[in-house]
Amino acid sequence: MSNVPRRGGRVETSMVLSRQQQVAGLVFRMVVIAIALAFALFPVIWIIRAAFDPHGSLSSRNLIPQNVESVDELFLNFRTLLIDELDIYPFWNWVANSIFVATVTTVLTVLITALSAYSFSRFRFQGRRALLLSVLLIQVFPNLLMIVALFLILQQIGRLADLIPELLPFLDFIDWNWLNIFSLDSLGGLILVYMAGSMGINTWLMKGYFDTIPRDIDESAMVDGATHWQTFWGLIFPLVRPILAVVGVLAFVGTFNEFVLARTFLRSKESWTLMVGLYNFITADFARDWGKFAAGALVSATPIVIVYLMLQDQIVGGLTQGAVKG
Repeated sequence: MSNVPRRGGRVETSMVLSRQQQVAGLVFRMVVIAIALAFALFPVIWIIRAAFDPHGSLSSRNLIPQNVESVDELFLNFRTLLIDELDIYPFWNWVANSIFVATVTTVLTVLITALSAYSFSRFRFQGRRALLLSVLLIQVFPNLLMIVALFLILQQIGRLADLIPELLPFLDFIDWNWLNIFSLDSLGGLILVYMAGSMGINTWLMKGYFDTIPRDIDESAMVDGATHWQTFWGLIFPLVRPILAVVGVLAFVGTFNEFVLARTFLRSKESWTLMVGLYNFITADFARDWGKFAAGALVSATPIVIVYLMLQDQIVGGLTQGAVKG
């Protein structure tokens, strides 16, 4: 008898090994995903624990708050922050400031960036390439390197309200105090700084998406007598909604969560944004209240999570389609 294995036996053995390899690969991927989720969710779970801990400490080793006598104590940090101590910590004022700054910055950034990206994508003019490279080069340097210059610029804008009437007395009929809207300790000045920092990379990102829109649409509109503005607003703008959602979400979340620039330019408690206000709960040497800080962090994270869930399809579509020809 021959000891040569049959062909069918080799096929069955290879199929068994293939299934074992698939199972092993699946188990390995699940283990890696579980470890990654543990690293990602552990800080979130710990913040949630601190938010419901009435003692306001992060040093406890227990994930579940201990020595809690009633359900009301679990929500003590939320009630104190949102209701009881509003005269000391104007939490809702901070929330309103953050939403206002983030919303205005997002709207202006999206509109101005869309116009800039449309111009770079559709028009050919002298200096176009140099401008694109300049925008990219400037974006390489973070805003933190310009923080001193930005501080001085906003400070000088506030001084112009007093200097202009003295240097130009024939213009004293104009109330120049409106310049204080864009000076230090003002939300308007902070919006200008945020817009300057977010338009560079967003212009490149949006330009790549505009390049994927066929030029035949523009040419057909021009044949029908449409102007460039009518072509942009009536035909192109509705087609680029995914990338508008991407830029809008990135601008809103980045502005809403920004801390360093807001902490530098905003001085009074009434003009603080939410991140600056929450930071003051953990800066005192002997009175750090991590409970209120964690409660405020959870409340502030809720609208951002909702925005991401509502626009996740638009975000994925805008990033993937914009990378095809950009």
